Amino acid sequence: MDSYKTTRFHPINPLLSLRKRISPIPPTHHCFKTTTLSIFNGPNCLKKMSDDQPIFDVDWYLMALLGFLLMGILSTVSSVNGYYGGWTNAHATFYGGGDASGTMGGACGYGNLYSQGYGTNTAALSTALFDNGLSCGACFELRCVNDPQWCLPGTIVVTATNFCPPGGWCDSPNQHFDLSQPVFEHIAQYRAGIVPVAYRRVACRKSGGIRFTINGHSYFNLVLVTNVAGAGDVHAVSIKGSRTAWQPMSRNWGQNWQSNSYLNGQSLSFRVVTSDGRAVVSFNAAPAGWSFGQTYTGGQFR
Repeated sequence: MDSYKTTRFHPINPLLSLRKRISPIPPTHHCFKTTTLSIFNGPNCLKKMSDDQPIFDVDWYLMALLGFLLMGILSTVSSVNGYYGGWTNAHATFYGGGDASGTMGGACGYGNLYSQGYGTNTAALSTALFDNGLSCGACFELRCVNDPQWCLPGTIVVTATNFCPPGGWCDSPNQHFDLSQPVFEHIAQYRAGIVPVAYRRVACRKSGGIRFTINGHSYFNLVLVTNVAGAGDVHAVSIKGSRTAWQPMSRNWGQNWQSNSYLNGQSLSFRVVTSDGRAVVSFNAAPAGWSFGQTYTGGQFR
């Protein structure tokens, strides 16, 4: 039976945890001598080494190194996407009435926010945040700050569904959220009217798959893309008929994407790319018998 002394750390690089071998290491392991960095494989690993020539298990080292690299990559991706990162200061107001009926429709093209699954947790973004519609579908976490008279505890998560046109607080370069009244009242009192907030991007959580609502007519397919999880904001869409190759779609407005190809009678597949560069392909999301005005469900970001 192999026995090992307690793990000790390399005097120069503490990330390399060394363990001195007293009895032979199984030949299935690969080891190298740290003093010369020369590689020992198979039978050479069975050679007893002196205490001044510690060796360590390369398999273990590689696993540890991969762990550090993975943590770094995840940290970088999280930082790039802005998910759950640092808080940024902005202001928030509200619109749409107590039942949020005035928030329906909007510059993102989502139409009835209740039937599309967005509900009242929605916001219209100022010019600085709206990005000409590319921010449609993005999710933000907000909290009221620095106004104890009007602020309420807790945070809210809203989806960008509309544009707050320039004028007053929505003028560029102000970062401003015009919230639906019901969700505003979760973080501040109604009488406040406007409050300072802190916000950050967060991942969107949605139920079910991405939805594709096909409007238009032959040679003009206008596809509304909704219910997108993950980054939420769609930056590219491609479409493929069962008898065609993949074709990029152009963004018409909001999250309406168009194709001028004749795709009638073909099953349709979609490739959706969000702002973080991730993609989901929904093969044959719409059957060959699809029709205009109908909604079809595909895959989802996880």
